[in-house]
Amino acid sequence: MVRRLREGVWLLELGLVPPFMSNAYLVDGSVFDGVENGLTLVDTGLWWNEPTIVDELDGTGHGPADIDRVLVTHYDLDHVGGLNRLVPEFDGPVYIGREDLSLLDGSADPGLLHHKGLFHRASRQLSRLPDVDWRPLSEGDTVAGFTAYHTPGHNPGHLVYYHEAASTAFLGDLVWGEEGALTTPFWGDSYDMDRLRESVRGLASRIPAFDVAAMGHGDPLLSGGSDALRALAESV
Repeated sequence: MVRRLREGVWLLELGLVPPFMSNAYLVDGSVFDGVENGLTLVDTGLWWNEPTIVDELDGTGHGPADIDRVLVTHYDLDHVGGLNRLVPEFDGPVYIGREDLSLLDGSADPGLLHHKGLFHRASRQLSRLPDVDWRPLSEGDTVAGFTAYHTPGHNPGHLVYYHEAASTAFLGDLVWGEEGALTTPFWGDSYDMDRLRESVRGLASRIPAFDVAAMGHGDPLLSGGSDALRALAESV
């Protein structure tokens, strides 16, 4: 189901049943800066989501060809797999954290005995992603009104994207939503929980105040997002 969180920001709810449900977001830059920055999609869901990413985009009045760029919070199949649904109509750049791009393209090999590292090795073989224009991002890089924050732990190259004009932080799987608050993800789905908790505390201390906390799983918080992040940081 498509929900408008605020002017220029839509939630695209992908999948019907946990744990296969995830969130993607569409941001219309024209609301904030005229036509300069166009449409940005944050994350894409799984390839086989029902509804699909294309169905959800249609609910906003747009299609894959209208998307100017995709921002990926991290390389997990429930965040990147939907790219296969978007091409070839979508032909813009796809931005991802530098360390996760290395996982994706095989230039970095996670440990065979690491539970999530083994998963990513298998993902590269079993779920091929399309040949798109991948572009790496690091801490502080900016794209079309978004600022990237490197928040490792869930994945080595996990990024949070902050959009000042929309007063929204796209938090990926740094945190999950739970009963109107924020919590950390399940340990089995993360590379390093100690590092993830450090990232939560570090992000809370350096990101500007924001209203909307738009996470990859759970209901977004429409107000007090940075307060909720600080509250979690104080508890982990």
